[in-house]
Amino acid sequence: MGERMQIGEVAERTGLSLRTIRYYEEVGLVVPSARSQGGFRLYTDPDVERLELIKGMKPLGFQLDEMRDLLAILDPVPGSPEVEDPQRRLAEFSATAEQSCQKLRTKLRLAEKFTAMLRERVDHE
Repeated sequence: MGERMQIGEVAERTGLSLRTIRYYEEVGLVVPSARSQGGFRLYTDPDVERLELIKGMKPLGFQLDEMRDLLAILDPVPGSPEVEDPQRRLAEFSATAEQSCQKLRTKLRLAEKFTAMLRERVDHE
């Protein structure tokens, strides 16, 4: 199964807060592989990889139910929901992700343009 990590190390590795990781557990997106005798959550590398998948979905605007379905397709674990027509759903998720990326690129171009204008003002003051 590999090395087991406590939640603090997982938070460092993923850049997620302890609160976020606990929330993802609460809503069923990730489940620690084990618990220590003292009741501490213990995670493995596959758990961290699952958190990284979730982290990638967040900026694309996926909702919790969509995240559950997408995880059930990409990283099924015991108890994952059954996804009807997974290939079709995966294609839909892919299209949604592409659209979200395009919107983010547009926002980034606008932000970079504004930042360049500010930089120019600072340089000429």
